[in-house]
This record gives sequence, structure tokens and C-alpha cells, in this order.
Amino acid sequence: MKKFMNGVESMLTESLTGFAKAHHDIVVLDQEFRFVRRRRAKTGGRVALISGGGSGHEPLHSGFVGSGMLDAACPGNMFTSPTPDQMLGAAEAIDCGGGVLFIVKNYAGDRMNFSLAAEMYAKECATLITDDDVAVERSEHSAGRRGVAGTLVVEKVIGPPQSAARDSMP
Repeated sequence: MKKFMNGVESMLTESLTGFAKAHHDIVVLDQEFRFVRRRRAKTGGRVALISGGGSGHEPLHSGFVGSGMLDAACPGNMFTSPTPDQMLGAAEAIDCGGGVLFIVKNYAGDRMNFSLAAEMYAKECATLITDDDVAVERSEHSAGRRGVAGTLVVEKVIGPPQSAARDSMP
């Protein structure tokens, strides 16, 4: 057996639902299944962090939503970029006045869709492209160096320190 799922069409919804139930103390699933976000929102005008990408790389990115890391993650379908509407919904849900930083891997679909979301977002935002893949400098199949492993490091390094992240906890 290669896969353990009920069906391709329901895989993302079911996996996100299960993830949110298993970690209900840390994350909340958007009612439209577009993203997961931190249960305890940031306060005080801090910059909110959003990342995402195609499902199939779990626990990246949904598994890194929480204190000291991401504020929201937008998972696309299996190996498919999330849509601009997912990212826009996440940005609107988590922006607490300090703007939004989109952390994007260097895949054509991710770059295009996150760029569209940034254009659609009416408030302050910025984009950070990760392209750490030293194995791919030039390729017919990619936009250059992809960002995979390095994205996790970026998400952690620019996430607030734990003491700052606790500011919103009861």
C-alpha cells in the first residue's frame, strides 16, 4: 500500500479536520477549510507570518503553526499550490495591525498565487521567497532553486521569540 486515504477528493479536508482536532489547543481550522491558524492570535501590531504549499510535505507547513512560528498555513491539494483566496482569507484572519509576511517557496505556482494574494490584500504585506535548494541551480522543470528545507528554518528564525509569542496567552 502506498497511500492511506478515503479518497483523493476528500483527502485535504479530512486531513486538515483531523489535524485541527488533534491539536485543538494550538490551531483553529478555517470554516471553509482554506487554512489553519493559531488559536491564540498575536496582539500589539506584530507582523503575522503565513506560509503554505502543496500538501504531501506534512508536517510542513500546518505543523509549524503556533507560538514562536507561523500564524497561519495555507495547504493546497496534493503537490498543488494553495489558491490566492486561501492566502487572502488567512491574511485577513490573522493580521493584528502589523501587516503580513508571506513566506513562499520558489515554485512557479506558489510564487504566482502568493503574489496574487499580496496584490489583492488591501493592507500592508511583504513576500519572502526561499530558494535554498543547492541541488538545483538551473533546471528545465523549475524556476531555479526551490525552497524546501530552508523554508522551515526561515519560518522559525523570523518567528517571534517564545517570550514575545506568549503576549497573547491568557
